[in-house]
Amino acid sequence: MAASRRSVLRGLALSGLAVGSANALAACGGDSGGPATGEGATVKFGINEASGSGPAYDRLKAIADAYAEESGTEVALNAVDHNTFQESINTYLQGTPDDVFTWFAGFRMAQFAENGLITDLSDQWPIDGLNDSFKQAATAPDGKQYFVPISYYPWAVFYRKSVFEKNGWAPPETNDDLMALMDDMQGKGVTPFAFGDKDGWPAMGTFDILNMRLNGFDFHMSLMAGEEAWDGDEVKLVFDTWRQLLPYHQADPLGRTWQEAATAMGKGECGMYLLGTFVVDALGENGEDLDFFTFPQLDSSIPADSLDAPIDGFCVAAAGQNQDAGKAMAKWLGSAAAADAGNNAADAPFIAANSGASTSTYSDLQKKSAEVVGAAANIAQFMDRDTNADFANTVMIPSIQEFLKNPDDIDGVTASIQEQAASIFG
Repeated sequence: MAASRRSVLRGLALSGLAVGSANALAACGGDSGGPATGEGATVKFGINEASGSGPAYDRLKAIADAYAEESGTEVALNAVDHNTFQESINTYLQGTPDDVFTWFAGFRMAQFAENGLITDLSDQWPIDGLNDSFKQAATAPDGKQYFVPISYYPWAVFYRKSVFEKNGWAPPETNDDLMALMDDMQGKGVTPFAFGDKDGWPAMGTFDILNMRLNGFDFHMSLMAGEEAWDGDEVKLVFDTWRQLLPYHQADPLGRTWQEAATAMGKGECGMYLLGTFVVDALGENGEDLDFFTFPQLDSSIPADSLDAPIDGFCVAAAGQNQDAGKAMAKWLGSAAAADAGNNAADAPFIAANSGASTSTYSDLQKKSAEVVGAAANIAQFMDRDTNADFANTVMIPSIQEFLKNPDDIDGVTASIQEQAASIFG
């Protein structure tokens, strides 16, 4: 996987996420000090999926069970719903956290490393089956590894194959093709793009891809790092292009979750959806009908070879009470065995980071996802992972939502973002 992105991990400061739900994320059980593995060893494992919540929980539970069986170590699972986990993570890590916890590559990982909240895992690398690109994604600005990847997934434009075949549609290869396709869809009473941003983060993916297509990958990453002006012509071009595309999207996106938007595509009410491969989780039996294409080129001077492909994995909490047990489990979590345990447990796309993992259970969608990401020249981690978390959550979510409510006030939106960015990034 070619992830030749430039470093944006400097000038980091601990973000001020909401902490009201911190108690819900508190580590389970008591003191877990003791041996690292085997009989008598216990490791606490905090995950960002509530018990019984779906395929993602099933995968993580199966991985935990597989490690317990293979190592003889007791795994104390602390399952918390995704939003609570995200909102409480800072207080959790500064309190009495679990030994190992689910997290993300990129800026979000590096922020915790810079602030001493996660453990240096450099002595666990190299990990067989994880190449240099994944090691790069696990590396903080100090050159040390603090993260172990397990999976990744691309953001792309998804569609139902049967709907495209029925209407004689084909995936667009150019911007002109895309415009013609959207016009034809509207002419046939189909809304071209499903769109839901009630939760705030899904629309970030649209900004990301438009910015990479219009201004290039390096500019995008510099912008995420606070090194470019948000009220400059480049960013205004992104919002203006988006404004012109909005009539081809479902109206009133702020009142719709991503799952509801996906359901509309599943019913054939919408033709396409820009989202991650997890979109299949909301489609039920229609999931097998899914295919995708990468967003086409918008500027002839900028290749369409960059995309968001977030990497998920694990960190060890610096305040965890059994560091040796945490490190031992973290290294195993990067193995092919861990990926296989997760993939065998849930019928949903899970593209293993480890090259030695089995692909026998991969769907066509998973296989294509791996091929597309492998062919990409540049990989971004998604806006809320590539930039300061406080900026992403307290500035960009409301700013993008304000734009979606009033897309003609681009100058006002970008000026507001720049003012706040200057305060956060300096």
